[in-house]
Amino acid sequence: MVGSAERDQVVLTTPPVYSAEMALRVVFADDNLLVREGVAALLAESDEIELVDTVGDPHSLVKSVGEHRPDAVLTDIRMPPTHTNEGIEAAKRIRAEFPDTGVVVLSQYVEDDYALDLLADGVAGLGYLLKERISDLDELVRALGEVTRGGSALDPKVVEALLARRSTDAHSPLQVLNDREREVLQEMASGRNNATIAKTLFMSERAVEKHIGSIFSKLGLNDETEVNRRVMAVLVFRDAVG
Repeated sequence: MVGSAERDQVVLTTPPVYSAEMALRVVFADDNLLVREGVAALLAESDEIELVDTVGDPHSLVKSVGEHRPDAVLTDIRMPPTHTNEGIEAAKRIRAEFPDTGVVVLSQYVEDDYALDLLADGVAGLGYLLKERISDLDELVRALGEVTRGGSALDPKVVEALLARRSTDAHSPLQVLNDREREVLQEMASGRNNATIAKTLFMSERAVEKHIGSIFSKLGLNDETEVNRRVMAVLVFRDAVG
């Protein structure tokens, strides 16, 4: 079981520490001209973002990153020529060739196969958001800032889909968790603190702490007790999604 899909933007890893004194330099890729213009206009409203280029295909995207060396890339998944996973392949190439550039990919729907492909080599510097998130400028800026710092930003619905998929696997480490613990883990993976988890799942903070302790114990994470709980959630999540 999982919690409500109506959640805040997921930010997995360190708490946001981005300073608006230096604008993030961003390249945006989408094959739809109207979308490019719309997102460009939206990002222009933020003093924290400097949009240095917009492109319409993966080849131009990689070329632009090489020329501008942006802090972050925002790209659609489906682009020419096949309109399938070109954005994923471009993201992986950018992370390999330009490791200082974070990448956030956008998808119209939750496509867990693509998400698994994107995160197969690690979540550092990567984000996967649904396009419905674009309208929330603060969340979009926060995601871009997170991947720029080497963190990760995953849409709650993507996290939910990956955890649900993995939990059905007979070899999944999530099989050792009960339903309530999976709900708590889902909320942790969505970047929520204990107080918010308690409010969302209608339980006391003490109960949340007990469930989190049980999760760490069952997943063999007892030696990591001094690590920030948000980071621990990332470790559990990465283990869960393989």
